[in-house]
Amino acid sequence: MPFPIISASKTKTIPIQLISADKFPAWLKKQPADLKKWLALHEFTGKAGSYMVLPTPNGTIDKILAGVELPLNIWSIANLPAKIPMGTYHLEGSFKAEEASNLALGWALATYEFSKYKKSDKKFPQLVAPKNCDNALVKSFFEAICWARDLINTPANDMNPASLANEAASWAKSQKAKINIIKGEALLKENYPMIYTVGKAADIPPHLVDIRFSRKKAPKITLVGKGVTFDTGGLDIKTAGGMKIMKKDMGGAANVLALAKVIVETNLPIELRVLLPIVENAVSGNAMRPLDIVPTRKGITVEIGNTDAEGRLILSDALFEADSEAPDLIIDCATLTGAARVALGTDVAVFFTDDNKLAAKLAEISERESDPLWRLPLWKGYRSLLDTLNADLSNDPDSSYGGSITAALFLKEFVRKTKSWIHVDMMAWNLQNKAGRPQGGEAVAIRALYQLIKENYGSAR
Repeated sequence: MPFPIISASKTKTIPIQLISADKFPAWLKKQPADLKKWLALHEFTGKAGSYMVLPTPNGTIDKILAGVELPLNIWSIANLPAKIPMGTYHLEGSFKAEEASNLALGWALATYEFSKYKKSDKKFPQLVAPKNCDNALVKSFFEAICWARDLINTPANDMNPASLANEAASWAKSQKAKINIIKGEALLKENYPMIYTVGKAADIPPHLVDIRFSRKKAPKITLVGKGVTFDTGGLDIKTAGGMKIMKKDMGGAANVLALAKVIVETNLPIELRVLLPIVENAVSGNAMRPLDIVPTRKGITVEIGNTDAEGRLILSDALFEADSEAPDLIIDCATLTGAARVALGTDVAVFFTDDNKLAAKLAEISERESDPLWRLPLWKGYRSLLDTLNADLSNDPDSSYGGSITAALFLKEFVRKTKSWIHVDMMAWNLQNKAGRPQGGEAVAIRALYQLIKENYGSAR
């Protein structure tokens, strides 16, 4: 889909004036009588999300009034592209650099449509980039988020483990990265038994994608993304309702790829590694069974208490490999637990870390970027729930409470050397349409995580 933000226009553009409800009365007093009548007729009060087309005497558009809530954020004008008439627009007024870029990105994301299987001829208006807008960064985020959405929205019959691995490899090759892909029984030879065990029941074998961007004497950051291209639940099979949107269970991998894309395109001065364990959790005669005991790359054993708690299993091998190099930071992203959604709903991603300084920084950035993340504790008191009689760990804690915490504690067992680690448990899916955020696959937390990496480990360009 075309990028709807342009640097300049050769033709006259239509102004959009942003106004908040609390400032609207004072502004209205200064307007001419005919405009006051027009606004009163249409009951426009500057309410956030509302807009009003102001006509000229000859029937063209003079201006768009857009109601916004202050402070401005990425979604402040995301409702407009789908509603206002076609044309080329510009924003009146001046904006801080961060505001300008966020407004432009929200506008751009509002033009996203998943049209791979159902073509659309819908067109959207263009916006001239506001002054101070970092148009290159906005375009990079737009393309990355659209890519993540497309990957998640693509059904599992077309987005299988090989397809997702090929998508990642194709992008990595275009960026001249070093790529290593291990698949099928080669995973056993290379000592990734958990990834193999979870994915062996599917017709398309499991994959581990390993992408490296070398940079000497730079902070080392490794991103790990859960890539379950479809999750039946295995032999502990999900209900029909619970399985319906499980094509999204590779959302962690999609989000990691989107984040990596922006990091590379903006040339952040870091040494980047991306690890994607990719499987389909299927049902067949050789599927893993409840109470199977399986070794891990770390060398400890895990008893499979529930085959539907597979994400933490494949992440364990990938995280232990990431940790073996003791990078400065590991970030893993995963659609891991329903418990996190029960706790915080579908819009707010959960994150865990034992680095308090980093947690405070991420929370501050998350609020600033309107990219919601909320920290939950790695409560050590729940660690004993992972104990089991016949193996070192269980993937199915002996409790129905604190499920996102016990999942994070399970993952923490495989991260010991790394200076800092962040685990993000996300939905990666919009249940309903919102301005700029259509129903379906979603990029979650990548803007906040990018900004954290930029501010803590270097500056872009």
